[in-house]
Amino acid sequence: MAMASSLLFFFFLFAARFGSSSAAVYTVGDKQGWTTMGTPNYTAWAEKKSFHVGDTLVFLYNNTFHNVVEVKKSDYDACTVKSAIETHATGKDSITIKTAGTHYYLCGFPGHCAIGQKVAIAASAGKSVAPAPSAAPSPRSSGSGSGSASAPAPQGVVTPPGGSGGGASVPAPAPKASSAAAVGQKGLGLVVFSLVIAAAVSAGSLFSA
Repeated sequence: MAMASSLLFFFFLFAARFGSSSAAVYTVGDKQGWTTMGTPNYTAWAEKKSFHVGDTLVFLYNNTFHNVVEVKKSDYDACTVKSAIETHATGKDSITIKTAGTHYYLCGFPGHCAIGQKVAIAASAGKSVAPAPSAAPSPRSSGSGSGSASAPAPQGVVTPPGGSGGGASVPAPAPKASSAAAVGQKGLGLVVFSLVIAAAVSAGSLFSA
């Protein structure tokens, strides 16, 4: 039983830490704080933020001259605190957003709301989360297939087709003389030789007669 109670305690502790780590804390007005000096635009400030249930609003101010009053929309629009929901006056108020919707805050000192010391916080139901990291640019493709591309052959060098070894080009052999031409020349010589023999035989026959 004690073991089960301990495990349950640690579970709730972990859940509480996890939930608080996901919540955001906003200082209203950022460096200017909650004031009328410098005429800060709290409407523009709130529009640049993203509020969620569980986030905390921190109002920093001099409580001699200011306070923080949560009011309904009608009082917010009319700059009145007649139906105030809650009033804070410590000078360093931390207000946790507990429900989704728009929450209205103003300074209850006379005239301060009229000159802009009021803010409407629109909160969504989801919890705040850290922004996702930018996606790393994908590396350039190094080309299809494996390995680097083959280097082109230098100009003026002819690679023998179908062969991959050796590297040096082999010059083509000189063309041989046509065999038909050689046969023709040989036949012509035989004809001339036959004619010479025949002439010699004829001359011998004449002289013998």
